[in-house]
Amino acid sequence: MGDFDFYVGTWDVANRRRVDYLDPTSPWEEFPAVSMAARHFDGGANIDEISFPTKGWAGLTVRLHDPVTDLWSLHWVSRAAPVITTPVTGRFVDGRGEFTSDEEWDGVPVRVRFLWTDISETTARWEQAFSRDGGTTWLPNWVMESTKR
Repeated sequence: MGDFDFYVGTWDVANRRRVDYLDPTSPWEEFPAVSMAARHFDGGANIDEISFPTKGWAGLTVRLHDPVTDLWSLHWVSRAAPVITTPVTGRFVDGRGEFTSDEEWDGVPVRVRFLWTDISETTARWEQAFSRDGGTTWLPNWVMESTKR
């Protein structure tokens, strides 16, 4: 528990995202965000709200720790599409968090991976990648570089 305590507070977030998540030749777009995260349930939960001012939408991530399995489940919901997505699940090992799930994107089955890396008192990096071959190869499609205010 408490693995996401590093993200408590307010963060400026630089986003870099592929226009087409499944196309390795797709151009990238860049845009800012602000994330505010809080610790709950003695570190067993972490909730952050992120707003994307140039996009006109916001979202919430609810992170829940299961003490029996020692796994985290990360749930995303967006104001643009107010439905909780399939959670990614995983854990931190040696300061690196890896969380995966099987989903569909635009009707294509994909394995989804979130990575949390480069974690310090003032920085954190989140990356989303999709795999169309069960996790053998990954195509990163969204990177967030967070700097604590």
